[in-house]
Amino acid sequence: MAKNKRKIQIIILILIFVVYFFIAARPIPRETVLSHRWTSSLLDDDLSIGEQSGSLVPFTLGARFGYVDSRGQFAVNRTRINDMYLSPNMWAEYSAELSDILINDIARNTEININNARGYPILLDDRVFILGSEQNSLSEIDDNGNILWTYEFGAPLTCIDAASGLVLTGSLDGVVEVFNSGGERIFYFEPGGSRYSVILGCAISRDGTYIGIVSGIDQQRFLLFERFGSAGGEYKIVYHEFLETGFRRPVRVLFIDEDRRIVFERAGGIGCYSIKSRRGMYIPLDGEIAAIDESGDQRFLFLITSHSVLDKKLIGIRFPQDRLFGVSRTPAVDSIFLKAPFKSEDIFLGRTRIFDSRIYGSRTEGSRAGSLRSSVIIGGGASLISFDLEEK
Repeated sequence: MAKNKRKIQIIILILIFVVYFFIAARPIPRETVLSHRWTSSLLDDDLSIGEQSGSLVPFTLGARFGYVDSRGQFAVNRTRINDMYLSPNMWAEYSAELSDILINDIARNTEININNARGYPILLDDRVFILGSEQNSLSEIDDNGNILWTYEFGAPLTCIDAASGLVLTGSLDGVVEVFNSGGERIFYFEPGGSRYSVILGCAISRDGTYIGIVSGIDQQRFLLFERFGSAGGEYKIVYHEFLETGFRRPVRVLFIDEDRRIVFERAGGIGCYSIKSRRGMYIPLDGEIAAIDESGDQRFLFLITSHSVLDKKLIGIRFPQDRLFGVSRTPAVDSIFLKAPFKSEDIFLGRTRIFDSRIYGSRTEGSRAGSLRSSVIIGGGASLISFDLEEK
């Protein structure tokens, strides 16, 4: 009798454990980690050209600049002598003496020589522009170094961006303008509403559908425009936000995650607006933003904050799924999944997406023939270090 009673108790305990396991158990959440891939030193010959793999990432770090591929192989690794402008496919060194400028196209292995440029090179959207020496004129240059068009502005330009054959400009007098591929102005807007009218930052989406700006001092605000109409030149405000304490310097504004989001600097952190869910959020940060990841794909964004001449911190942000409309008034501290302090006076931060066939074999074998892997490239001292972004 006692044995039967004990067996019944054991069975009841087992049943209770099974019921608890299925009701209370939760899957272990996957953790996002950075896995070291390669380290490359910049202290090599001034020009190291080898067989490159995948797209090239432009970099500047201290007195060095160039292009590096997904394996850490340099396509260009040079010592910088003068001022320079570096884009994904082109680069140019120039001096303040406003002499001739040589544009190097690394994608096509060609050069464009601009005689007596009388300005500074701006390389955007695989196009070459010259910003006039007084910063109040803009000219586009063709492959032969000839001027295609020139536009004179009423005040010095404070920001420029280009995409989808369009050029977006902002100026010191608080004017926003958009030009088509022929240099014709198709949009003009003065945000106003501030004690000092100035455009501090601007960006245009890759398809030209959206433009974002940070404007004004006292009060400062962020504005997002969307293009309407078949003519393609009519933009209307679809989102507006006051930024309270503002900057008195140029600020970063950029579209990320394949134009799904736009991020911008604001006092004490960054702002982010999701175009899909039409939801704005604020992420507080310590220190000043020293570098920012310009792709921000797969809902991840990386940036480096500066706390002193040497003290830096790598910050990883994971944006939430797009669900709700409106503005998140509560600072999204939980979006930060990585804080990694390091010491370096000079820094670089880049991001690349790499096709990985190590698991599934050749890319031609079908939809499961491989996968896209995201990598972060961080520069400090005289080295570039690549990390794969993985979930474990």
